Amino acid sequence: MNRTELLVTPANIEHMKELIEAGADAFLVGEQFYGLRLAGEFTIRDMEVARNLTKEHNKKLYVAMNGIFHNDKMDALVPYLTKLQEIGVDGITFGDPAVIIARRESGVSIPLHWNTEQTATNYFTANYWGKRGATRAVLARELSLDEIVEIKENADVQVEVQIHGMTCMFQSKRSLLGNYFLFQDKAMEVENRAKNKNMFLHDKERSNKYPIYEDQNGTHIFSPNDMCMIDELDEFLDAEIDSLKIDGILHDPSYVTTVTGYYRQAIDAYYDSKSAYKEIKKELYNKIVGIQPSLRPLDTGFFFKETVY
Repeated sequence: MNRTELLVTPANIEHMKELIEAGADAFLVGEQFYGLRLAGEFTIRDMEVARNLTKEHNKKLYVAMNGIFHNDKMDALVPYLTKLQEIGVDGITFGDPAVIIARRESGVSIPLHWNTEQTATNYFTANYWGKRGATRAVLARELSLDEIVEIKENADVQVEVQIHGMTCMFQSKRSLLGNYFLFQDKAMEVENRAKNKNMFLHDKERSNKYPIYEDQNGTHIFSPNDMCMIDELDEFLDAEIDSLKIDGILHDPSYVTTVTGYYRQAIDAYYDSKSAYKEIKKELYNKIVGIQPSLRPLDTGFFFKETVY
């Protein structure tokens, strides 16, 4: 049995060091020009440092290139891919087929992880991209657990599933926040919109607050709750899901580090014996509840409920 990978999104190099100590197996990093909804900004220089760290500790380093690319970015893809090959990263997360073409033209051999957010919903499509170079499919967050297991049983590629953190509900290439505040002559008040963690859309009817921020890729709106599956991990591990992801976006690094340590305990306990995991899973869940921000209730996403469109 292959052990499932614990994948985490670090905020910076120092945070990455803490996550290594906490037990993360792999890291997804990147920069806004190429990647969407990153927990932190990693320049090429940062990635060189990060790669040295992962080599030293026998970890994996993946780079996000899952942006929606327009013509003005095409010339940058081949040089970027070539530099990532020189650094020796272990994988590239992509959504736009332009990355496949650029990879072919550059002669780069870095494995590709297909991630188109909401559209990775069946094993036929996963296998389609597998035949075009992808070695992993990052599944949509709207799938039930039963659907995920069925995909894993029939996929010819690895399967990655998010099991903790915020999920994106909406993205627009438009600067919706900037336009709104500009209309009110308040543009200067939101100069650092991409770094602002305290902006919300408030749904008074449902008492929900949806985190919202803006960067060079547009406007992003997130779920009002955090997904947490630490007390249901045996379902994923029984199915031999290849990678389980903790997304640290818009969370304090210390929170992400602590949560990563709890998931490491849970996964290790499962591989020691399933009974050992069952004995500690509720305790670990309660520990996460104890550090959970008051504005971010925990739930199980769509794993056990039908998605209503």
